[in-house]
Amino acid sequence: MAVQRMDNVGIVVEDLDAAVAFFTALGLELEGRTPIQGLFADLTVGLDGVRSEIAMMRTPDGHGRLELARYDSPAPVGDGALDPPPPHTVGLHRVMYAVDDLDDTLARLRPHGAELLGEVARYEDVYRLCYLRGPSGIIVALAERIG
Repeated sequence: MAVQRMDNVGIVVEDLDAAVAFFTALGLELEGRTPIQGLFADLTVGLDGVRSEIAMMRTPDGHGRLELARYDSPAPVGDGALDPPPPHTVGLHRVMYAVDDLDDTLARLRPHGAELLGEVARYEDVYRLCYLRGPSGIIVALAERIG
C-alpha cells in the first residue's frame, strides 16, 4: 500500500480568528470551519473531553491544505506566542509557500503580526526567501522564484 497524498498539515493556534486572517492575507482560502468534539475526537487524538474548533485553509491551486485548530478543552499546552521556539527546534520546523511577489506578500502579512526572523535573502539567481513568525509563533517560509 502506498500513501495516496499528503492531506494537510495541522497546527494548534491560540487565536483561530487571527490565524485565519493571517493565512487569508497570505493567499490561502478558507475551505471550512467547524467545532470538533465528542467520542470520535477523544479517541482520535487520545485526549478526554475534546472541545475544539478547526479551520481548513486551502492553497489557491487546491493541492495544499493547512488545518488550524484551537482547543477549548483540554486547555492547550505551551504558549508559542509568548515564548516562540527558535527555527532549529526539533519538531515541526515551518510551513513554506511559493509566492508571486515576496515584497507584496510581506506587506499584506505585517498588519497581521508577521515578523521577519532574519531578512529577505537571495539564493543565487533562483529565489528570494525569508522566514517569518506568524500567529501563535508559527514559522512561515516564503519563496519567490526569480530565475
